[in-house]
Amino acid sequence: MRETSSRLLSLLSLLQTRPAWTGAELAGRLEVSTRTIRNDVDRLRELGYPIDATRGPAGHYQLGIGAKMPPLLLDDEEAVAVAVGLRTGAGVSGMEESSGRALAKLEQVLPHRLRRQVNAIHTTLTKGPDNTGSNVPDPEVDPVVVTTIAAAIRDEHYLRFEYAVPDSEPGFAILVEPYRLMSWQRYWYLVARDEKGAWRTYRVDWMNLRMAIGRRYQPRPMPNDDYTDFVLRDVATTGWKVHARITVFASAEEVLARIHAAVGIVEPVDDHTCVLVTGAESLEVVAVYIGMLGIDFEVTAPDALVEHLRVIGQRYLRAVTP
Repeated sequence: MRETSSRLLSLLSLLQTRPAWTGAELAGRLEVSTRTIRNDVDRLRELGYPIDATRGPAGHYQLGIGAKMPPLLLDDEEAVAVAVGLRTGAGVSGMEESSGRALAKLEQVLPHRLRRQVNAIHTTLTKGPDNTGSNVPDPEVDPVVVTTIAAAIRDEHYLRFEYAVPDSEPGFAILVEPYRLMSWQRYWYLVARDEKGAWRTYRVDWMNLRMAIGRRYQPRPMPNDDYTDFVLRDVATTGWKVHARITVFASAEEVLARIHAAVGIVEPVDDHTCVLVTGAESLEVVAVYIGMLGIDFEVTAPDALVEHLRVIGQRYLRAVTP
C-alpha cells in the first residue's frame, strides 16, 4: 500500500509539471506498465483529482480543472524558491496576511534540510526599505480591487468606478474600457480608454469600484503595445498629488542624461533651455528631484512648491552661514 501511495503522489507530481503526458511517458518515468498508469489515474479520480484522458494516436493524460484547489507538489528547488519569495517579496499591500498563512503552511511540511536552506537565506539576507526617496507611506491597495480590474481586462468588460484624488476636489464617476494594469514605483496604475475614446492613466488606490455592469466592449488596443511608455509620460502630468513645470537652464539632452525616466518628461525650448514636467506625492520629494539635477532652474508654480523651496533654501543658507 505504501508503494502505491508513493507512486500516486509521484504521478500527481508529474501531471503538475507540464500540460500533457502520454501513458507510455508516465509508465517510463515511474517504471511501471501503462495498465498500472491507467489504474493509478482511476484511483486519483476517485480521490477527487480531475484528470482528463484523450484517446487515439495523440492520446495523453492531463490534469484538468476541478472545483477546488488541489494540493501542489513541489520539487526541492521550487519549494525553496516559493518560501524565500513569500518571506522577502514585496507583493501587493494588503496581501501580507495571506502570504503569511501560505508561508506557515509551506514551512510546516518542508523537510529539515530544505527548512535549513530557507532559514539560511532569510537570516543572511537584508532587504532595503520599499519606500525609498519619499516621506509618504506606500498606498494600501486592496488585492480584491486588483483582481477585479484584471478580470474586467481579461473579459473585455467595461469598468465603472469613482475616482478621487486625495486632498483635492470631490470624486467623479467614470466608465472606461480597461486594457492594462501596471505596477510601478510601488504604485498600481490602470491604462484605459475613457468614454470619449482618449487614453488615460488611473491610480488604482484612488479608485472606488462600483457595481459591475457586465457589458463588453470591442477592444481597440494601444498601437505598438506602448502601455509602459504611456504610463511613464502620463503619470508625470496627472498621476501625482504634486505637479510642477520647471524651467531648467540647460539643453533637453543634458537634462535627459541626468534624470531617470521615473522623474518626469523633458520638453525642449531652445539649445540652452528646457522644461521639466515632474511630480511626486509630496513637495519634499519634488524638491529633492530638482536639487539632484545639479543645474540652475526656475520655479514659478505651484505656489506651495515655490514657498517650500524658499524655506529650504533659507535653511541651507543658515546651515553654512558663519
